[in-house]
Amino acid sequence: MRDVSHRFRHDIPVTAHYLWFKGLHIVFVVTWFAGLFYLPRLFIYHTMASDAISRERFELMETRLFVIMTIGAVLASAFGIWMLFRNPGLLQLDWVQLKLVLLASLLVFHWRCFSWMRRLRISAPSTDTRWLRWFNEIPSVLLIAIVLLAVLKPS
Repeated sequence: MRDVSHRFRHDIPVTAHYLWFKGLHIVFVVTWFAGLFYLPRLFIYHTMASDAISRERFELMETRLFVIMTIGAVLASAFGIWMLFRNPGLLQLDWVQLKLVLLASLLVFHWRCFSWMRRLRISAPSTDTRWLRWFNEIPSVLLIAIVLLAVLKPS
């Protein structure tokens, strides 16, 4: 088995304080991803809804979920930034830089969800949901990549 201890030389001494922030970062990432996974599915159901009452119900559900996932995104980002501030050496690691690029992609996805919510409220949606079904898969791909980077820490 290969020695991988050199990969961790940029880690700071682990303190209880740091571990609390790391744990909270993970909790809010999970909260954020719960919304990222479910909100596009609500868009599909909303698009397929044929009556005004159902569309109004989906608008309410989408708004509430968007607020919850935005809180998750803000807090996950805040705790992540705090960890980077506490351990700036991480920013020199290639895997962390790639993780930040993927995070930027998630923020763009989050913004696109907001755009879809507005679009569904303003105009009658198309009945073709193929694009939304593909859109729904983007967070899964990003989550897999981000988790594998964080766990494997490739050099």
